[in-house]
Amino acid sequence: MAERVASLISGGGTTMCEVAKACLSGAVNAQFMCVIASTAQAGGIAKAKALGIPAHDVVVVDPQQFRHGGTGPIDRRAFGAALLHELRLRKISLVLQNGWMPLTPEAVIEAFPQRIFNQHPGPVPEFGGGGMFGRRVHAAVLLFRRWTGGEPWTEVIAQRVAANFDEGVVLKSRRIPIEAADTVDDLQRRALPFEHQLQVELLNEIVEGRQQPVSARPPLVATEHKAVWEMAKKAARLLYPKG
Repeated sequence: MAERVASLISGGGTTMCEVAKACLSGAVNAQFMCVIASTAQAGGIAKAKALGIPAHDVVVVDPQQFRHGGTGPIDRRAFGAALLHELRLRKISLVLQNGWMPLTPEAVIEAFPQRIFNQHPGPVPEFGGGGMFGRRVHAAVLLFRRWTGGEPWTEVIAQRVAANFDEGVVLKSRRIPIEAADTVDDLQRRALPFEHQLQVELLNEIVEGRQQPVSARPPLVATEHKAVWEMAKKAARLLYPKG
């Protein structure tokens, strides 16, 4: 039976589009069933509908709607139940987080053991974790490399989803060279197509039963550079308050 795929998004949905097109064209033998957005403002909603995904299979499950009293902490149990309802309704067998910003409730992860995957635009765990997303990641990598004189590369990754941000096992990665004149936008623009490619490749490997974790690489941050590393991440958050 073909995998039934859901893509979880929060922004423009560019990776979701590439995955959907690969499934719809037959390049990947999987059924692309639905898109779940964490906000009604996600640009990927319109993209999904333009691809021909039925409107009833492009839904919003916004964690902000599950705040206690409207302003308190998010009720993660209720948020997770709402996500699971949409996934089970469509008999989803495999979930991709393609630019999904919320922390996924553990109930959802447990319902899809080793069947829920994430993409990240930089090396993990060094440049992952809460608050590290989008251009912040590229900015932090650029600053760290330039301040320490480290090897000029970054990497994009595909990983299993874990209870904490970006702590899952890495299944695929691709190194991206950093050029001397690169800006954050340059690096993001060059890295994004490889993020797309990794997600399509990962899905195809899962469908064909070929997916394996990658070998762990040595840590990127030497002990003497930890203060610089923390400074680079702090500066990236300040430079890109919206990611």
